[in-house]
Amino acid sequence: MALLKIAVLVSGRGSNLQAIIDSIESGRLPAKILCVISDKPDAFGLERARKHGIEAISLDYRKFQSKDDYEKELLKILKDRSPDLICLAGYMRIVGKGLISAFRNRIINIHPALLPSFPGLDSQRQALDYGVKVSGCTVHFVDEGCDTGPVILQKTVPVLGNDTEGSLSARILEKEHIAYPEAIKLIAEGRVRIEGRKVKITEGK
Repeated sequence: MALLKIAVLVSGRGSNLQAIIDSIESGRLPAKILCVISDKPDAFGLERARKHGIEAISLDYRKFQSKDDYEKELLKILKDRSPDLICLAGYMRIVGKGLISAFRNRIINIHPALLPSFPGLDSQRQALDYGVKVSGCTVHFVDEGCDTGPVILQKTVPVLGNDTEGSLSARILEKEHIAYPEAIKLIAEGRVRIEGRKVKITEGK
């Protein structure tokens, strides 16, 4: 099986990036990270990439006159490297229509809630404020909406009576580190098919 070529976009510490790297290096995930790109030059995710010999690209959004200019440069970088899949891993910018159109159904994201509940920022705080008994994370395809694309897989965690935003976030993050490599592996194995709003997972060979 050919390795799935991926590009990872990060804005911060890159713990989900590390989970992907670890899965690749252990042989569990048949993929290769072509590059890691960050909109923030001081993102620790870039340091993680360099440590593992992965091309690390700083694309400081503050140096561009508009979001459109930033996205054009990002799109050029990605097209030059031709990834099969783009993984958003703590990437805190809304992906523009040009990028989505160029890589339709080839961009995925992980969100710390059970979508469609609690999209956007502060999902764990939203869950606690609402009083839900179960939360978790969602790996989904990216479309033009905010956290609205078809769901690939979800992992759940119980919400405990004494949970804080920090404790719930930490427990969800542990599941994220399992869910993201798992979803990428399903795509690498050709087992993911989008039918309208639904993602069908076929049986492995």
